[in-house]
Amino acid sequence: MALSSVVTQYPEVAAVVARLVRSPEVARHWHAESACAGMTVGGLAHHVARQTSHVVTLLSAAPGADEVISVLDHYRRAAWVHTSLDDDQNVEIRSSADASAASGPDALLARMDADLEALPDALDPVIRGARVPDAVHLPWQGWSLSTADFLLTRTMECVVHTDDLAASVGLPTPELPAEPVREVLALLAAVAAERHGQVALVRALSRPQRAVGPVSAF
Repeated sequence: MALSSVVTQYPEVAAVVARLVRSPEVARHWHAESACAGMTVGGLAHHVARQTSHVVTLLSAAPGADEVISVLDHYRRAAWVHTSLDDDQNVEIRSSADASAASGPDALLARMDADLEALPDALDPVIRGARVPDAVHLPWQGWSLSTADFLLTRTMECVVHTDDLAASVGLPTPELPAEPVREVLALLAAVAAERHGQVALVRALSRPQRAVGPVSAF
């Protein structure tokens, strides 16, 4: 079976994120509020860079032993998906990122470089088909995903928050590799259809004259 592009091309996604995080504009606006209300630019930079840290950390650990759930079930269960921006789960995400940003941009760049260096070794067993069982335990959630679905969720975070970070500092949103982005768009469409219904999504995408409102996945 061919490997998903979110597995084989994750290093390319991580490299695009890293280039944006390294930009002088991010350091210059570090303490300003980002496009994600309630989170600083520095906190947002930490949040998006942390996705590769999660990949390195969790793929370097032993595979999960619990039952693997689907990626859609993951988003059905995740509390942050179904709560408002002011609820505890989302406030904690923002405050944790801002607390991490207190050490400044140089500390983040050092950690990001270390993660990028470690990434190929972390992915190697996955690419060789040697990660058995094919399960990644998410300690902050308490369940496991397949490796490809785990990397899809991290890629989704990178795609969405790269746009947030670029918008926060007045830079064009960088292009990410096309195939992983297509997988992310399919995921977002599936989540949006669950939240708003198939008809609402079809109309938003193809018949705006009959669209009834936003169909955001999150």
